[in-house]
Amino acid sequence: MGAMDIRGHVAEIADQGYTIVEDAIDADHVDALHDDLLRLERELGVEPAKNGFEGVQTWRIYNLLVHGELYERIPVHPAILPIVEGVLDHGCLVSSLSSIAIGPGESAQPIHADDQLIPLPKPHPPTVCNTMWALTDFTEANGATRIIPGSHLRDHSPNYGQHYDSIAAEMPKGSVLVWHGSLWHGGGANTTDERRVGIAMNYCAGYIRQQENQQLGIPREIAARFEPRLQQLVGYGIYNGLIGHIDKHDPAELLLQAGEGSGLVWDVV
Repeated sequence: MGAMDIRGHVAEIADQGYTIVEDAIDADHVDALHDDLLRLERELGVEPAKNGFEGVQTWRIYNLLVHGELYERIPVHPAILPIVEGVLDHGCLVSSLSSIAIGPGESAQPIHADDQLIPLPKPHPPTVCNTMWALTDFTEANGATRIIPGSHLRDHSPNYGQHYDSIAAEMPKGSVLVWHGSLWHGGGANTTDERRVGIAMNYCAGYIRQQENQQLGIPREIAARFEPRLQQLVGYGIYNGLIGHIDKHDPAELLLQAGEGSGLVWDVV
């Protein structure tokens, strides 16, 4: 993706709160992810959570980065990560990586904002930037994510459980929805007889606590073989030369037990 395209998507997120990147993901990767999620559901015995937020006919698998190379390619995808970095910055982190399969008969998820638990006045600069990978077509009928364009600029978050008029973010298989963490949105109702399958690849600013604890959730031996950028994204790095250091050392040094990490802010002042 060219720099002009990236700037266009970033500008659309600033204005409307979201953008859709069509045909972003290679078809073979999409199909491999779809098939592997079915395998994981079987092997892990995944069942719907049966609550009003996660759904009663929705299958979710969390902490996907522990399940192999297919998932390691997601956070660093060259068509999507530059857009996220444009919304946050290069110091952004993986907040969570999970799958969401909305089954037939599922009702719409309550409208919410992904950053509404962060106690900051609104509107505020983006602290969260999230993405939804479409592993099947996303349609209004099968539960495409419902969004309220421009709502990221409001001075408050939605009231949980209240009805709000919204539109379906319809997109073909292989596309990615990217949105500002303050955007009001929610999973749609599935009135079809097929599942709507997506992957929620969520990011946060480098100074915000991650939704999933990546350093404890991912065994060190798995993180040690990640490519360097992915290691940084899951938290083995420092933000602005300071935030996240361990005894004045970059966590990457301790992870790899060799080499040098990024310099600390004290080293250059």
